[in-house]
Amino acid sequence: MQIVIYLAVFGFVFAGWWMSFVKAGQPGWAAIVPIYNVYILTKIAKKPGIWVLFLLIPIVNLVILVLLSLEVARQFGKGSGFGVGLALLGFIFWPILGFGDAKYLNLPARAS
Repeated sequence: MQIVIYLAVFGFVFAGWWMSFVKAGQPGWAAIVPIYNVYILTKIAKKPGIWVLFLLIPIVNLVILVLLSLEVARQFGKGSGFGVGLALLGFIFWPILGFGDAKYLNLPARAS
């Protein structure tokens, strides 16, 4: 029974990622491809692709994850609190972003 619940939550989170990617004009299937999904996330956040490599460095990856999440939230018109939620409670906030009424704003990139 636990595995069924786990798979349902896992599927719901990936569906939220998929819908968020589609809203940002990216292919939805990219959400399920490891590493490539993070690269697409950097594109959505308007950050350089090198940030994918930064996510492989322990401790640094935590900072980069929060910065990426904050920028993704900004690109969808959400505040910093929502960005922190994406980073720390993604299993709740990604489905909210994907299935909610948020629109991708395609804002200019901030300085890295």
